[in-house]
Amino acid sequence: MTDRIARAFWIDKPGRGSLREESLPAVGEGEVRVRTLYSAVSRGTESLVFQGKVPQSQWQAMRAPFQGGFFPAPLKYGYINVGAVEEGALPAGTPVFCLYPHQSAYVVPLDAVTPLPAALPPERAVLAANMETAINGLWDAAPLVGDRIAVIGAGVVGCLVAWLASRVPGATVELIDVDPAKRAVAEALDVPFAEVRDASRDADIVIHASGNPMGLQTGLTLAGYEATLVEMSWYGSTLVPLPLGEEFHSKRLILKSSQVGGVSPARRARRSYGDRMALALTLLQDARLDALITGESAFEELPDLMPTLAAAPGGTLCHRIRY
Repeated sequence: MTDRIARAFWIDKPGRGSLREESLPAVGEGEVRVRTLYSAVSRGTESLVFQGKVPQSQWQAMRAPFQGGFFPAPLKYGYINVGAVEEGALPAGTPVFCLYPHQSAYVVPLDAVTPLPAALPPERAVLAANMETAINGLWDAAPLVGDRIAVIGAGVVGCLVAWLASRVPGATVELIDVDPAKRAVAEALDVPFAEVRDASRDADIVIHASGNPMGLQTGLTLAGYEATLVEMSWYGSTLVPLPLGEEFHSKRLILKSSQVGGVSPARRARRSYGDRMALALTLLQDARLDALITGESAFEELPDLMPTLAAAPGGTLCHRIRY
């Protein structure tokens, strides 16, 4: 890569991608040029985008901040990028996080990047977007002291939500998944784990983050009387059936959506997007969170790797891309 040429990952058509060269503009006033160190693949939204499963009604709402192209493809998509400033309005070498796609270098306005705390390794900072989502979900859920909290889905977001919720004084938190192998990551985070059949009932708050409609149905059965069920999964074009003729009405349940694209109404008056991201990076300084990064590949491997991560990831949580 020269200073003005970068390589980016593009979705050529649903299910297939390639690396393309891109020319970078000169760095203007109030801008920075960043050389990417790491990016990561979001196993939820980004996988649906790669597979072409974004419904047309959501094409505008689901645009990433620095997306290239248009849904469904050709498309440059992603929002997990950690790099080092090379030139511009921050000192050279400053490590930063940016909601940018998979690309080896880029030029953005200064306010699009957030410097990393000194104690946060760039390798772990790829969890920032997921942590931001988890923070927003907890703001939406609004847990109270002593609450019984069930978190369904031990993916990256679910694990982060459970880890954050476990810090609420007196709270009883249970991370729930159909895969017993997820117990290991729960133990690494010091969060109690249960398989679905053993999960506790009568929860005050249920947070669903599995991405599977069956998990949402499970959430309805675990919720106590007048409990709140927060839906953090996004299904794209997949229809979600729910048994609302059973206990949903008799238990007077509240079903609430949470989406990171807008700051939670509970904090919107006093927290900006920048405040939320800065908080996410601060919280990532705990080394236990390294357990959520389960693999790493070179950027050059991404076109061959992405179909597997999107369709058959196995036990993958966060898969880091190295530049």
